[in-house]
Amino acid sequence: MPLRLILLGPPASGKGTQGRRIAEREGLAYLSTGALLREALEQGGTLSEEIRPILARGGYIADGTMCQILEPWLQTHHATGWVLDGFPRTLVQDNFLRDWLAKVDCEVDAAVALDVPKEDLIARIHDRVECPDCRWSGRRCDSVAGRCPKCGGPAGPRADDDLDNFLHRFDEFVLHAVPVIERYAGLDRLIRAEATGGIEVVADGIREQIQRFIQDGQEA
Repeated sequence: MPLRLILLGPPASGKGTQGRRIAEREGLAYLSTGALLREALEQGGTLSEEIRPILARGGYIADGTMCQILEPWLQTHHATGWVLDGFPRTLVQDNFLRDWLAKVDCEVDAAVALDVPKEDLIARIHDRVECPDCRWSGRRCDSVAGRCPKCGGPAGPRADDDLDNFLHRFDEFVLHAVPVIERYAGLDRLIRAEATGGIEVVADGIREQIQRFIQDGQEA
């Protein structure tokens, strides 16, 4: 059976970097809700007008709006397995996801929670760049003369990576997303990952924990 994983963690914890690696290693589809929202901003229109001021202050998009945005993607990928990066971020969103999956006789297999100290997160946002063309993200030193190493597009700071915005997003994470993490811990479906080491070291650790989780489930 294909895996269905949700990836949770505070801003700048490496969800995008690790989410893509998990998806590639496990042969799963990958969705970054952050990238999806930034694309909506660039496209303009009613949705862009609705979410722009919310994202500018580091707030969470309304649950109903996020669920509406995600549902078409779930309909396309529910049978193949996936990694959801940044969704669900609230218990309401998790209720939607669990109910939606139950209708197609599926469920979330596990939540992967990335743990990084707050002071490390602040240091990361000052060093993070992203390519608006292919959505690559990394450190300034990973870019080449300000260009994306993947597609050659421009690589610069994200608009939401100023300190005040980060601190607000971090508080929102604690308020809304931590209860989701606690729910999956209570269901014995939580994989906690120490995410302060090098990218590949963290990725290898997550992979080992996922494999151990799958093996434990098969033996239960």
